[in-house]
Amino acid sequence: MVVLGVDGWRGAWVGARLDARSVTLLHLPDAATVLAVPGVEVIAIDMPIGLSDNGERACDVAARRELGRAGSSVFPAPVRPVLGCPDHRTACEEARRVSGKALSVQTWNLVPAIRSLDEALGDVPDGRVAEVHPELAFRTLDPRVTDPKATARGLAQRIRALEPVMDVLGALAAAPRGVPAADCLDACAAAWSARRIAEGTADSVGDHVLDRRGRPMRISW
Repeated sequence: MVVLGVDGWRGAWVGARLDARSVTLLHLPDAATVLAVPGVEVIAIDMPIGLSDNGERACDVAARRELGRAGSSVFPAPVRPVLGCPDHRTACEEARRVSGKALSVQTWNLVPAIRSLDEALGDVPDGRVAEVHPELAFRTLDPRVTDPKATARGLAQRIRALEPVMDVLGALAAAPRGVPAADCLDACAAAWSARRIAEGTADSVGDHVLDRRGRPMRISW
């Protein structure tokens, strides 16, 4: 079974192709390239896929609850109408109009990646593609993952969590040049979640709610 975990990175994507314990890190320039990686059963992406038209997604609320103190790592997904907005100010106005709340700068910064993924997915839902969140995976793998991923302690904790399930150090040693370790590890955690989805053993929040394009508003790990 071969699966792919994906994390957004500087207008592009980093992928972790997982085959048994072997994991290969890939620089993927756009969402279309992500979806075109051959021979994978599940593609698990750390990016919102199913989008609400008028309010907060229940899966985001539930994911924050699952993560407790680390819940701030789950940014609220933008409402779908803001994907067509040209700038943050316009997006805030549109978000307030349909949901009563403005859009944070952090969420607005994700909109280009969300839009590109939304366009690449097209109108027919791809059953291979799932939304995941790495922090849910890390804390399921090892409850000792408690420190921020940007710190030395947090980095070491995440490597330690992944080592029992994949050859993560070898993957990092051969990672594409310039990709930060934290993004590579997030992609690896997404790949672990992808394997659990493929095996039918994944946990999820927001299981049965679809957006107007037929995509689940669901986060799995």
